[in-house]
Amino acid sequence: MTNTNPLWKTVLLAAVVVIGVLFALPNIFGSDPAVQVSGRTNTLTAVDISQLTSTLQNEGFDDTEIRVEEGRFLALFPTEDEQIKARDVLAKSVDSNRYITSLNLVDASPNWLRKIAAPMYLGLDLRGGVHFLMEVDVNAVLISAEERFVPDWKRMVRAEVIRGTSIQYLDGEIVARFRTEEDRDRMYPIFNRDATTLDLSASEDDEYAYITANLTEIAAVEEQRTAIQQNIVTLRNRINELGVSEPVIQQQGLDRIVVQLPGVQDTGRAKDIIGATATLEYRLVAQGGNGKSYNRRSDGTPIMLDRDIIVTGDQIKGASSGIDQQTGSPAVFVNLDSAGARRMQEVTQDNVGNPMAVVFIENRIENIEVNGEVIKKVTKIEEVINVATINDVLSHRFQTTGLGLREAADLALLLRAGALKAPMQIVEERTVGPSLGKDNIRQGFLSAVVGLALVVVFMAFYYRMFGVIAGFALVTNVVLIVAVLGVLGATLTLPGIAGIVLTTGMAVDANVLIFERIREELKGGGSIQAALSAGYDKAFVTIADANITTLIAAVVLFSLGTGPIKGFAITLCIGILTSMFTAIFGTRVLVNSLYGGKRLQTLPI
Repeated sequence: MTNTNPLWKTVLLAAVVVIGVLFALPNIFGSDPAVQVSGRTNTLTAVDISQLTSTLQNEGFDDTEIRVEEGRFLALFPTEDEQIKARDVLAKSVDSNRYITSLNLVDASPNWLRKIAAPMYLGLDLRGGVHFLMEVDVNAVLISAEERFVPDWKRMVRAEVIRGTSIQYLDGEIVARFRTEEDRDRMYPIFNRDATTLDLSASEDDEYAYITANLTEIAAVEEQRTAIQQNIVTLRNRINELGVSEPVIQQQGLDRIVVQLPGVQDTGRAKDIIGATATLEYRLVAQGGNGKSYNRRSDGTPIMLDRDIIVTGDQIKGASSGIDQQTGSPAVFVNLDSAGARRMQEVTQDNVGNPMAVVFIENRIENIEVNGEVIKKVTKIEEVINVATINDVLSHRFQTTGLGLREAADLALLLRAGALKAPMQIVEERTVGPSLGKDNIRQGFLSAVVGLALVVVFMAFYYRMFGVIAGFALVTNVVLIVAVLGVLGATLTLPGIAGIVLTTGMAVDANVLIFERIREELKGGGSIQAALSAGYDKAFVTIADANITTLIAAVVLFSLGTGPIKGFAITLCIGILTSMFTAIFGTRVLVNSLYGGKRLQTLPI
């Protein structure tokens, strides 16, 4: 007998359908409005969770579902009105300097299902959320890069024992002033040798001789490019640390970064999350009180620090908290890049036994009204978050002790994700409300269902039972697309829904080719079993060629496109692959189960 299924094919098809349905199921439940509370620099403790829960219960939110996910406190509500009221209650009960309280949308699936599968991520146009366009201050990048040479030049002059020299960053350039031209000419080759990224020039007047320098054009471009990329990485790390799910962070143009936070409904709170990014500096504690005054974060008391910066946060490659093997006390282990390591070694070898401080610097931007006009006000916050004694010469890797276990974890988090290469400000912001997102989902879902239903009805009418089998394959194909999107953690947007609808139409083409081939074989006088076998075997090459060429086009779209184009391309790629499985393998298993290996007089096709 021919056209019979080996057991493994039947089992494989059944397993794929069951697993596909299971992983697509979370998308049926949708999302619930929620209030999210997360620590700015720390993970919530059991005490924090208990206090937040008690606060809600005391305010009458007795039946609220509480979840703790990845260190975040989530309270789910049936309506957006209750969500907003609860947000106001929780925001008043916590310290805004330590905690972030925000509105969010979370998966409404049952607990058992959430342990197995997750729904697709939805883009801003479907889920709602906030969109920021941030402008990077590239001029500040260049100034910072050039200022870093000032301490190095001072060290070189001291090493050569040249007196009466002044080195400072003045009017956009590094200026070294010498008493004599001989001293200037002696230092010129030394400066030039150790600063290959600078353009140096010599000059003099009636009183002094000078060396001035700026970054070379190539070095300036590289600094700007590096700043943008590091800011993107820093933003992604910081937002991920704070628990905002599936952010979109990408460069736009030469000096701008797009940040999208799907599911975050509160623009103000989202600004707090973005504004939480900061820069860090390591400075020596000034000896004899000659330096710059800072306040300690812990108690606000002032402390004098040296004016020269040792290293900044953008020179930190990594940080982790742990335990000092010698003392058994909590410690933070820091890794510096090569430039930072060299500078740290030079400073610490002369300052063993002296204290060194870590300064946290944050630029907070807020809108204020002045004479009826809204302007942006930038407030620079500088706080000393740690002071520790230098016990040995430090280089690439060193540790900071003198902290509690939680303080060490907090400091490591700041060092990992708190350093921006360049300051930024928000130049554009948009909010997509969840109600608009629901409308888009409803319309997109309706278009997909209507398109699918029309195709299934037509196939059933034209190809009878075989058309019903093709309809089952189409429905399975859509389920598998949704399941794969969820497993991959891909983001579905309106263009992505368009890709699913297009795939539905393309998927049925394969069955049309197969069924028409079967009809031709039957008209040619072949047996039913031979016609079934020939229909699938002879149509396969044509189907494969058509799908491969379309897949190539979809891959090119994904590689070269951005934003909505990528969303369309990814669903198209997945749809092509799943349709090949359902339209060819899936329908053949079903056809063989119903009609294969049997003596039949006619086929319902």
